Amino acid sequence: MKFYIATEDDIMSGGTTDVYFTRTMEILKAFDMTGLHVIADFTTSSLPGGWDWGIFCGLSEIAHLLAGRDIDLYAMPEGTVFRPRTKKGVLVPVMYAEGKYGEFCIFETPMLGLICQASGIATATARCRMAAGNATLISFGTRRMHPALAPVIDRYAFIGGCDGVSSLAGAEALGEKPMGTMPHALIICFGDQKKAFAAFDKVISEDVPRIALVDTYCDEKAEAIMACEAVKNLAGVRLDTPRSRRGSFVDLLREVRWELDLRGYGHVRIFVSGGLDESTIAELARAGADGFGVGTAISNAATVDFGMDIVEKEGKPVAKRGKFGGRKFVYRCPECFEFEVRGRDEETVCGCGTRMEPMLEKHIEGGRLIKPLPDVHDMRKRVLEQLEKIGSIT
Repeated sequence: MKFYIATEDDIMSGGTTDVYFTRTMEILKAFDMTGLHVIADFTTSSLPGGWDWGIFCGLSEIAHLLAGRDIDLYAMPEGTVFRPRTKKGVLVPVMYAEGKYGEFCIFETPMLGLICQASGIATATARCRMAAGNATLISFGTRRMHPALAPVIDRYAFIGGCDGVSSLAGAEALGEKPMGTMPHALIICFGDQKKAFAAFDKVISEDVPRIALVDTYCDEKAEAIMACEAVKNLAGVRLDTPRSRRGSFVDLLREVRWELDLRGYGHVRIFVSGGLDESTIAELARAGADGFGVGTAISNAATVDFGMDIVEKEGKPVAKRGKFGGRKFVYRCPECFEFEVRGRDEETVCGCGTRMEPMLEKHIEGGRLIKPLPDVHDMRKRVLEQLEKIGSIT
């Protein structure tokens, strides 16, 4: 192998599962038990970082994984804001599979991997999106992870609220144009900031915004002014100064803004990058940053630790310790986003007095997709609408 990655065939055939599931299948076959009818919930008991809500993602990939297998799959719409528990502490299923256990036993591992990482990236991005307000937010994180994951990272960063992504493969998968500025390497190759800025302006297509990186050799204020002088239609400057050299990033941003405004360059926007997360983004947004390039906080986002657990067997409730048995009906309040879980389908009213909405929809029936997979742009829109609602209730 040149690159240590699983192929689509590896995933679809169950080749990425944990060995104990293949051993389980071997035992079930020996005892003629693969036809055992079960319901299996997908839940998490808590969210990383003390988050009180997450973004459920990864459903579209699971739909491809399970296509043609004789099971039913119920799930929240992809891009849904969910909470891990109700106010009463009951685990909230984001998804459940129903059918013969032998049809999906070996796919537990990849199913969990698909929703755990996707939901983690989307949630971390959504929190950065809320911190950034109306400022531009770009995913810069693919360099922090295995390159095979570039489309995965950028897909769920985009759904989570990024305005654009930097990798070519990620942008192509989204049907978007890649977004980015220039690296320090370009300036170093020319050995002169003004020459590098001018060269970029001369060579690169006019539809690419002129945004200069202004912290390579000297004071950021000085290089920002150089960029304004070198490029007639300069759209912005980017500060990517390492933490060890920048002191207060907020003060640095304010100083650059002051110097640009003082010289008549008030239209030049200021973008920042380098070790940003939701807390630093919020601080910089308040100080006037116009855009953010976020890397590690998105690409290396903590996964949401979903687990899959059998909760019904041959029509009877079952559950291991710490789980809640039986088929469940999940409801969410459209106003405050609180959840309720019931053992039967019934009208449910939130504590705030609002009628709650059922959240689990059937997406796969007998291995056949019965709902069209949502467009990535529609999912992003759904996330942004929910974030606006969260912002109004927190």
